[in-house]
Amino acid sequence: MSIALSYVAPNGGKIQQNGTSQQQQKSQLPNPFELEDYHILNKVYLTHVNDDEKYDKDLLFNLVSNIISGSSQISGTNQVLNTQISFKPDFPALKRISCQMITTRGTAECAHQTTMWILQHLRGFSWDAKALITLAAFSLEYGEFMHLYRIQSSDTLGNTLKQLNQVQFRKVPSDITDIVAFLLQVFQHIIQWATWSTMGYDIEEVHSLSDAMQEIPLVVYWTVATVVACSGNLVGISEHILSDYRKRLSGVIMRLKDHLENSKVQIDRIDDYYRRLKESENIKGVVGFLRLLIQGNGSDQIPLIYKGNIQVRTGLEVFKQNYVLLFISGLDSIGDEILLLNSIYNRLQDNPQEVIKGFKKEDFKILWIPIVDIWDEVAKNQFRILKESMKWYVLEYFSELPGVGIIKNRLNYVDNKPIVPVINPQGEIMNENAMEIIFQWGFDAFPFRKMDGDDLFKKWAWFWNLMKKVDINIEDMKRDTYIFIYGGNDPKWIQDFTRAIGNIQKNQSIKNVDINIDYYQLGKQNPAKIPYFWIGIDGRKQNKICHDRVDCEIQEAVKSLLCLKQDPLGWVLLSKGYHVTLLGHGEPMYQTVADFEKWKDNVVEKESFDIAFKEYYNTKLKEMSSSVSCAVNSSDVLATITCPNPTCGRVMEVTSVNYKCCHRDDQNSCCI
Repeated sequence: MSIALSYVAPNGGKIQQNGTSQQQQKSQLPNPFELEDYHILNKVYLTHVNDDEKYDKDLLFNLVSNIISGSSQISGTNQVLNTQISFKPDFPALKRISCQMITTRGTAECAHQTTMWILQHLRGFSWDAKALITLAAFSLEYGEFMHLYRIQSSDTLGNTLKQLNQVQFRKVPSDITDIVAFLLQVFQHIIQWATWSTMGYDIEEVHSLSDAMQEIPLVVYWTVATVVACSGNLVGISEHILSDYRKRLSGVIMRLKDHLENSKVQIDRIDDYYRRLKESENIKGVVGFLRLLIQGNGSDQIPLIYKGNIQVRTGLEVFKQNYVLLFISGLDSIGDEILLLNSIYNRLQDNPQEVIKGFKKEDFKILWIPIVDIWDEVAKNQFRILKESMKWYVLEYFSELPGVGIIKNRLNYVDNKPIVPVINPQGEIMNENAMEIIFQWGFDAFPFRKMDGDDLFKKWAWFWNLMKKVDINIEDMKRDTYIFIYGGNDPKWIQDFTRAIGNIQKNQSIKNVDINIDYYQLGKQNPAKIPYFWIGIDGRKQNKICHDRVDCEIQEAVKSLLCLKQDPLGWVLLSKGYHVTLLGHGEPMYQTVADFEKWKDNVVEKESFDIAFKEYYNTKLKEMSSSVSCAVNSSDVLATITCPNPTCGRVMEVTSVNYKCCHRDDQNSCCI
C-alpha cells in the first residue's frame, strides 16, 4: 500500500505525492555537495530581488544570541517585550520557516530544496537578514527544547510540556551545539560586512568589500542549509552529517574573513586619512606637518631621518623653525631631479648667511620622502643606492606612509610624478609644487614661491617675445637645453666662438652627464633682423624710477644687453631653456668655452653646467676687467641706490661718478 505524503513546494503550495513520485522528485533535485560554488552562487543570486524589507535586526540578534548561547534566563527580554509588543518579522513568519525546516526529509537534496525555498521566501530582505531570520526561526525550536530541558521540577506546566515534547528521551547531540555556536560566529562576519557596506565607503578605496560581496551569497546559502540540517537532526527526522555542512561553510567563511581583514585595513586607512585631514586644519609648525605625513599611531614603525649615511638622532625636530623643500617621488627615473636638487643644496650651502628677498639661505632644508607601493628587497636596495647620491635629508620608512592619503590628495602627488612642495616654519604650504620653477629657473627662483617663478618669467618674457620676432625657430627650444645666443661685429671672434662651443657640444664628458647644448648666432640666417632686435632692446629702456622690483630687474637686464652691444668683439647670452643665466662679454666668453678642458670636471662637481660655466667666466672676467667696462648714466644711479644701513634705507646722495669708455683699449679708438 502506498502512503500519500504532503510536500511543500518552493512557492509555498503543497503537492500530494506517493512514495514512487517522491523518489522521482528526489532524484531530480541537485545534491549541493556535488555542485561547484559558481553553480550555487548563480542559483542563490537569482532568488535575491531587493533588500528593502525592514526587520528589527538588533533586537532579533540579541534574542537569537541569548538562545544559542544556552542561557537559562534571557536577561532583559521581558523588559523589551513590555515596551515593544511585536517586531519584524512576526511570529507567524518565523514559525512558517521553522515548520518548513523541521518537516524536511533527511537528504542533502531535500535540505537544498528547503534552503532555496527559504531564500525565495526572504527574497525582499538583505543578505544579513536572510541568515539572521533563519537562525531566529531555528531558535524557536532550539530555544524551546533548551528551556524545557532546564525546567525545574516544581514547575507543573513546564514539566507537562517537557513530557509532551518527550524531552526526557531526547538529547541534543554535541555536534548541534557546536555548530550553532559556529553559526553565530559566522553571522558576526556577515553583519560586519553588512555594517561596512552601508557606511558609504567608496568601493574603489575599499575594494575588498566588493570582493567580500562575491562570497556573501555563498555564506548565506551554506548558513541556511546548515540550519536546515540542524533542525531536522534536532527533532529526530534526519541524520545529516553536520561536519560536511560545516566544512563547506568553513571554506567560504575563510575567504570572507580574508576579505574582511583587508577591508578593515583599507577602512582604517580611510578613517586615518580623514583624521589627519582634520588635524591639518590646525597644524602647529613644520614639524607637526611632517608628522602628519610620516608618523603613524601606536607601535607603528618609527620613521628614520638620514643625512648621507648618518642617522639624525633628533628625527623630525631637525626641521623645526625651517623652510622645508619636500622632494616626494618614487624610485624610478629621478636622476635629473636629484642632480637639480643637489645643485640647489650646493647653492644653499654657499654663503648660508646670505639673505635673498628677505629669506636666509641657511633656513632652507631639503627632505626626500620616497613613495613605494611594495618595499621588497629590490626596492630597498634601489632606495639605498639613490640615498647615496643625495646630499640632503632622506626619510627611511619601509612601509606605506601613514599620511600617503594627504600626500596624494592634498599635495596632489599623482602617477608617481615627482613634486617639491615648500613648507614654511608655521607648517603652511608656501608652494604646492616648486619642481617646475626649479627646473626652469634653478636657484634664481629662491625662495621657491610661485610668485618667484612668475617674476622671473616676467623679467625675461619681453626678451623671448623679441627673439621670436627675430627668428621663429627659437620657439623650438627645450626647457632642459643650454643654449648660447651670440652675435657681434668681429667675424673672426664669431668664427672662433662658434667652433669652440661646437667642440663643447661634442665633448664626451658632456655626453656622459646627459647635458644638451645648442647655440644660435643672432641674424645668421637673416642679418636684416639684427637692427630690429637692438631697437627692440632699446625700446625697453626708461630713464625713470622703476615701478617695482621686477621692473627694476628688467631695466638692469636691458642695460646689460645694451652694454654688451658696445663690445667690439661680440656678446653672449647663456640660457637654460627660457632661464637666462648669464650675459657675457665676447673675449672672456670665448676664453671660457676655449678652456673647457680646464673646468669640465666642475660640471660634475657642481652638478650644473651653467654654474660651472659662470664660475670660470667670472675668473676670466676679473683678469680682463679693464677692457669690458661699460658706460653708466648717472641718472640711473640716482634712481636705484639706497643706504645699506638697515636703520636707514633712504636713497643715497651721489658724490662722484666714474666713467670708462668701452673702446679705450681699441688701437683705432680716438680716446686718449
